[in-house]
Amino acid sequence: MVLYVIGLGLGDETDITVRGLNAIKTCDKVFLENYTSILGIDHKLLTEYYGREVILADRECVESGAEVIYEQAKDKNIAFLVVGDPFCATTHTDLILRAQEIGARVEVIHNASVMGAAGACGLQLYHYGQTVSIPFFTEGWRPDSFYDKVAFNRKGGLHTLCLL
Repeated sequence: MVLYVIGLGLGDETDITVRGLNAIKTCDKVFLENYTSILGIDHKLLTEYYGREVILADRECVESGAEVIYEQAKDKNIAFLVVGDPFCATTHTDLILRAQEIGARVEVIHNASVMGAAGACGLQLYHYGQTVSIPFFTEGWRPDSFYDKVAFNRKGGLHTLCLL
């Protein structure tokens, strides 16, 4: 069986690739990672369009309890949906590696990402410094580690792509 890690692109439910949609239709369960990026539409539209219930996977599920997702891929087809492209977040790479460590078969289905979309603004990727992740703050957690990278890029005359 397979753990499909599927990029949804940058728009709505129709931005999925044909290959991604075909994979979802074979799956017993479909999870949507919903903390490294914000889906611009109600996830219920995904359920309607894809013909499968879409289960929300929050930060705790993906970072601390990901076994719930990838362990099932040993004997079922499981889809793990991400906004944009699967390899734009280290969290997704980590999930893929952990699934492979237990012998689960993983198939990645790419899609458009914010990395390519920056070029649509007229900014050249050659003029970018380090990409920076700015996590969503919580009441008790407000990291500021990204400031140093932004300052470093600015000092070098480089753009900074900030991932929210």
